[in-house]
Amino acid sequence: MHQVWVSVARYLYERGDSSLDFVLRGAVAGEVFAFGVSEAGNDLVLFDSDTVAEPDGTGGYRFTGTKIFTSLSPAWSHLGTMGRDNSSPDAPKIVFGFVARDKNVVHRDDWDTLGMRASQSRTTELHGAYAPAERVVRRLDVGPGGDPLIFGIFAAFEVLLASVYTGIAERALELAVKTVTTRRSKKSGRPYSDDPDIRWQIADAGLLIDAILPQLATIARDFDTDAPHGARWFAQLSGLKHRATEQARRVVDHAIRVSGGSSYFSSNELSRLYRDVLAGIFHPSDAESAHATVASSLLGPIGAADES
Repeated sequence: MHQVWVSVARYLYERGDSSLDFVLRGAVAGEVFAFGVSEAGNDLVLFDSDTVAEPDGTGGYRFTGTKIFTSLSPAWSHLGTMGRDNSSPDAPKIVFGFVARDKNVVHRDDWDTLGMRASQSRTTELHGAYAPAERVVRRLDVGPGGDPLIFGIFAAFEVLLASVYTGIAERALELAVKTVTTRRSKKSGRPYSDDPDIRWQIADAGLLIDAILPQLATIARDFDTDAPHGARWFAQLSGLKHRATEQARRVVDHAIRVSGGSSYFSSNELSRLYRDVLAGIFHPSDAESAHATVASSLLGPIGAADES
């Protein structure tokens, strides 16, 4: 999540927008920037918020609300977050700002999950957490819009997530290949890598990874170079994340199947990869959101055919 903010800051900087330059300077100095956007039950994600953003009258804001899956909870120095300003004359507005770690930020000790990531994505309570004016980076209308910050967040998030889960898949295949080439069958005395069923599963895992790597590289390059995908951009990005996480799950499943019962023990690295890869189904864009986005890009919004 630190890399999401750094990537967004780089994206904006390269397009003449200096609003997140402090993130680049801070990252170089060793600061850690966490991502505090998600809220329980808020499927509008970046387009609205249940968190209250209260203006201080001088350009700063105090944020009050609860964020979930706040990665880097034990380590971050600054939290990039968002809330809804309902009190200003031009309200409602969605406000993005960065708050420091202080007594107004409380992390619940609730990271007790199937996959215990070291990043500890705990629930975070904001009790008037303060972003000074120079750390308030956007005031946007509620709902979808064309601001480059929103696109930068979405694109960086999807590409980085796809990369992480593809990396899990690659490591799982590496472990599976090592296992089947070193273990021998008691029955035949030959390595398991000679078994046609095992060879098929290893090959299938390799094919899945080979299919996602070119897509990942292409979309990452297109994001960097402003490729003209237009209205298809969100479908391309959500589709990439969905395909990468689903295929990574299938690869890890193949690796588990061919590696034997030892992979079921929690101390086995494949067991950890199996637990970790499951988290991909919860990250935005989830399967339902990805399919809805792609359907809208191909068919238009629901009801469009009747209107035409």
